Amino acid sequence: MINNVEDPRLVARHAETLVSAGVIDDFIFVSDYADETLSFFGLSKRDLGRGYYYSISELVSLYLCRTEFLLHFSGDTKANDNTPIDWYHDALKLLAHATNVSVVNLTWDSKFREAEKDSLSKDDKFFYGYGFSDQMYLVRTADFKNQIYGYSHPESRRYPAHGGESFEKRVDSWMRTNGRLRATSRDWAYTHSNFPNWCSPRGLLWRILNRYKR
Repeated sequence: MINNVEDPRLVARHAETLVSAGVIDDFIFVSDYADETLSFFGLSKRDLGRGYYYSISELVSLYLCRTEFLLHFSGDTKANDNTPIDWYHDALKLLAHATNVSVVNLTWDSKFREAEKDSLSKDDKFFYGYGFSDQMYLVRTADFKNQIYGYSHPESRRYPAHGGESFEKRVDSWMRTNGRLRATSRDWAYTHSNFPNWCSPRGLLWRILNRYKR
């Protein structure tokens, strides 16, 4: 999902190289589907406000999804290297049977104690509670392909103001209003790393370090 880039043709050339190498199967430009996606969900760019660019990619991916489930990782998020495929199978089984669970995710940045503290209950595989993050999620596509993005909840005000009325804030409001829970893995985690400003000293150092990792 390619979103908000300055030179689409250059990015497309690199993406085509990745397709040829078998790294990815396909790619799309979010802007090609943005208008019809917003219409489908009964939203406008004004509704999302400052959250538009934080939200439109996720909404387009749901709009285009043709499978029963959708697994999403943001571009700066990845599952930890030791995460087994079994966590995914367990998550699918849970979503297939627990209608009150709408989202399954790995624990954010290995903060298992924090995930447990935020939970209402647990079993041998998952913590259960409220909350939603657009960094990583597994969902039933049909649930999220409905017009569920018009809810508001006081607890959802905790999301950063710079994100506006974002996708993740709207999902959190829908889930809390309707008593929908998320399940967070007790054993496995993902890592989220914000990319630094490309031209800043930190960005330059980041590029140098990553160059030598290859």
